[in-house]
Amino acid sequence: MGKYILSIDQGTTSCRAIVFDKTGKTLGVGQLEFEQIFPKPSWVEHNPQEILDKQIECIKQAVKNAGVKAEEIACVGVTNQRETTVVWEKATGKPIYNAIVWQCRRTSDFAEGLKDKMDLFRLKTGLVPDAYFSGPKIRWILDNVPGARKRAEAGELLFGTIDTWLIWNLTKEKTHATEGSNASRTMLFNINTMTWDDELLDIIGVPKAVLPTVLPSNADFGHTIKEQVGFEAPILGNLGDQQAALFGQCCFEEGMAKCTYGTGSFLLANIGNKPRLAKGLLTTVGWQLEGEKPTYAFEGAIFIAGAAVQWLRDGLGIIESSDETEKLARSLPSNEGVYFVPALVGLGSPWWNSDVRGTIVGITRGTGRSHFVRATLESMAYQVADVAHDMQENGIVVKELRVDGGATKNTFMMEFQADVLGVPVTRATNVEATAWGAAALAGLKAGLIKDLAELNAGWQKDLKVSPASDRQSELAGWRKALDAAFAF
Repeated sequence: MGKYILSIDQGTTSCRAIVFDKTGKTLGVGQLEFEQIFPKPSWVEHNPQEILDKQIECIKQAVKNAGVKAEEIACVGVTNQRETTVVWEKATGKPIYNAIVWQCRRTSDFAEGLKDKMDLFRLKTGLVPDAYFSGPKIRWILDNVPGARKRAEAGELLFGTIDTWLIWNLTKEKTHATEGSNASRTMLFNINTMTWDDELLDIIGVPKAVLPTVLPSNADFGHTIKEQVGFEAPILGNLGDQQAALFGQCCFEEGMAKCTYGTGSFLLANIGNKPRLAKGLLTTVGWQLEGEKPTYAFEGAIFIAGAAVQWLRDGLGIIESSDETEKLARSLPSNEGVYFVPALVGLGSPWWNSDVRGTIVGITRGTGRSHFVRATLESMAYQVADVAHDMQENGIVVKELRVDGGATKNTFMMEFQADVLGVPVTRATNVEATAWGAAALAGLKAGLIKDLAELNAGWQKDLKVSPASDRQSELAGWRKALDAAFAF
């Protein structure tokens, strides 16, 4: 019996694999970036084959770097960038088009045309019609690749979010499956019945034949191919990245919340075993364990967070690395009236406006790069505060925010986040909350971890920041900046 867990953590900009022991200790990591493809303004694509190849390489790197024997890998968990869409040939496994990334806005007009059915989508899926989700992306591929729709209807094509794409390719069984947290991000899945919905499939125009089977989040998804990754082990956990972080942060009780700061920011709060709706927020499946009712969550999906810092580096060239940002932000006594609304691909929660664009206000002759940096870091915190406010109005009061992701290393941003929220912000000792969430789920299924209580007992924090300043004037300025962005 193996004693280690391998987590596949496939993200928006890089593939990663991590070997954990059963306590969540990281033993070895493999990570490789892959190409970001921008065919047109606001279009974003990935090469699915490149993702698969680099993910396999990362798995081998992680095992090697962990210094463990391949046969000691007991099980595998998978977590993934969620709404990103792949369609491939069932017979050959060849994608018929690049993966359309969750950030891509090419289907905005189609999604906008569904707004008259907003109530139906909200009730059945917990989502709002938006280009963010997978269903419109599937339709676009079927309508724009010659012959694709006819082939899909004939059962020759398969659809999957990245979890499904990887599992299909990495398993001996060629398992074509997903689970509720990923399925609930398609606009095609009824979160009340936990099934694909024929009415929604008809409205969006997706043949049922292309869809994967929906299994519990801790089901047996098949066995890895030894000749491919170096070991044979069952894949026993699968969660979308944000739900994996909610699980990894041990937010098992109703009202517990976490925020992951990555390319975007995602604030999720456990709302229990019954779905409910909240204006401005998404309702999503958190996870479903075998034999149990699903756990649902409110989600605030903020499209641009760390990506704005990347833009400062790569687009404007005013910083060389994100490590500079804290010192630059602290070099100013305040933001001095400069605000940045980072609507580089529109705004997600709680606004859901795909037309608004990035806006910087309050610039004077004395404005320098420190102001841009500070405004960017503050914008992350303001957006999270807007989402938390909506949650509070809908009965979920965030009393503590557990955080993870790269930006949490920036203590200025953490302090500012606590101030604008007015509640403590707690950073987990295990910085790999997303990867660990998927690994822990697999470890529970494999029997390496006894139960949720054992998992919860092992959760630890390494930083807790309490509110220290009143930021109401800054919040008022942020809201004026939002008004300016919407007006433009």
